[in-house]
Amino acid sequence: MAPRRPPKKRRIRDATTVPAAASDALLSLPPEVLDEILGRLDLSDAVRTCALCRAWRHRWESLPSIDIYTPIGQQSLWTVDCVLPRFSGRVRRFDVSLDELSTRRLDDWLLVLSPRGGVEDLELSPPCPYKFFSLHSTVFSWRRLISIDLFACHIPPLPPDFEGFPNLKVLSLANVKLQQNGEYQLEEIIETSPLLEQLILCEVCIVGDDFIEWEIRATNLRHITICSNIDYGWNFAELQCLNSAVIDLWEYVGNRDFAKFLAGLVQVRKLSLCSFYAPVNGIKILETLPCTFDNLKSLKLFMHFCELPPILLVFCFLRSTPNLEKLKIRIYDGKEQKIEANGELLNAQWTDGMCANLQILEMTVMMMIARYLMWIHWMS
Repeated sequence: MAPRRPPKKRRIRDATTVPAAASDALLSLPPEVLDEILGRLDLSDAVRTCALCRAWRHRWESLPSIDIYTPIGQQSLWTVDCVLPRFSGRVRRFDVSLDELSTRRLDDWLLVLSPRGGVEDLELSPPCPYKFFSLHSTVFSWRRLISIDLFACHIPPLPPDFEGFPNLKVLSLANVKLQQNGEYQLEEIIETSPLLEQLILCEVCIVGDDFIEWEIRATNLRHITICSNIDYGWNFAELQCLNSAVIDLWEYVGNRDFAKFLAGLVQVRKLSLCSFYAPVNGIKILETLPCTFDNLKSLKLFMHFCELPPILLVFCFLRSTPNLEKLKIRIYDGKEQKIEANGELLNAQWTDGMCANLQILEMTVMMMIARYLMWIHWMS
């Protein structure tokens, strides 16, 4: 009797064949559909698709464009160094939080991006507590830039062949340092960005002590933020489209014509102003403005009422804003009261028709301890 054959073992399906089969099904899709799918993934997830099967090993490298984003807490050095050499396409967004090691590699990364035309959105910042990093001048040749957001960096002088940023819409500089006469550099960058809509200059530091008169010319500008405790000659010109402005200048503006400074914002519709306006000797107290803010609907003022100049400034605005609908005043209560704003003084400033369209009025007295946190909340 012939021996019985042993029963055939059932073949157990390998679990790894499931994603492989799924990847084969995806590969049957048109290339443009695959690009759309991978383009919607986070960069790290798109790179991980190389583990699906052999056919997917280099699929992400052929995408038309990618975004490189490394938030605080991730290893930006490893991420960028692994991606840039393998991907030869267009990088739309380069948003990197720099640590000590990645700061040393930054110049190499920017130089690699330059032959590809640079990026559209550039955002660079060190983690807190931050150390200043230096920006490579090759960025000034990136004509495709739409948004620039720099924090805590040294900005080099403009190269002689600088032609501007024809597509730039957002320029945000916070805690940056420029070389001597950097005012002219800012003026040229802004003026040669015809599409600029949003400008943020917060605690910009310019080397040198000389006072330079310059102007912010941006015919398409919708929003501007200036926060500074140093007079760098801020002046405005050709801001016909200005919708909103946040101006935090503290006390420095008392050294020159504050009325002329405010007149540059005449087209604004929403204004937040923080200034302890106190003219120095020889400077006339501001009692009238040379223009009428016909478009201004919302006004926020942060100042003290301890002296006559800031009190008169409030009435200057009220007389020059016939269409004002919303008024918020934050009163800083951290200085010695030098003048009493009694009824006789206030009535002398009132004119017929003032505040005729006012609908909302808020007044708050603030102590110095709560000033910083409340100011951030107010400006947000």
